[in-house]
Amino acid sequence: MAPSRKSPAAARGRRHQPVRGAEQIALLASPVRQDLVDTLEALGGEADVAAVAAQLGRPADGLYYHFDLLAKAGLLQRVDGDGGARRYRIGRGRGAPLKLDYGHDADSREAVGRVVDKLLQAARRDFHAALDDPDTMKEGAERELWAGRNKGWVNRRDLAEANRLLARLQQLLQGPRRPGRDRLLSLSFVIAPLPATPGRRSPRGTNTRR
Repeated sequence: MAPSRKSPAAARGRRHQPVRGAEQIALLASPVRQDLVDTLEALGGEADVAAVAAQLGRPADGLYYHFDLLAKAGLLQRVDGDGGARRYRIGRGRGAPLKLDYGHDADSREAVGRVVDKLLQAARRDFHAALDDPDTMKEGAERELWAGRNKGWVNRRDLAEANRLLARLQQLLQGPRRPGRDRLLSLSFVIAPLPATPGRRSPRGTNTRR
């Protein structure tokens, strides 16, 4: 597998590339293209098609169409590879990870919703595959499989801390493969505000919780 030309320090310093507009966003409402972009990010933001195909376990010929679509939309940049290999970098800059702009118009919001729907489908697929794999570490400090749902009350400081921790989790998964760093993980999450509803009152006038 061809390693990224980016150093880990350079990868940490890259800024997210915004994906704006319904047409651009909608291109990512494809499990194949989501896998392709995620794999590029996991390989340090830049790799040749053969490296991505090997990581995904797919034939390279089936990925060129998706690479070309993303490149035409400006989400990827084609760069020269060794020996004429087709090599791509995320964004038009230095391989910075992509970040969806949720936008303010209805078309963009609908496109974001479709992307998230596919993201959650992929998360379900990855979870069940790992659950059925006897080699998956399912408990302990180095567990690889974890799913859950929580809801609760937070203040602004709590919310800022939650966002910092989620950003740190994403950062841990960015960067090229190298010796000792050779376990590929998938991380999917949704954080969303819930409408506050008044607690129901019992006949005695005390709040009840379910």
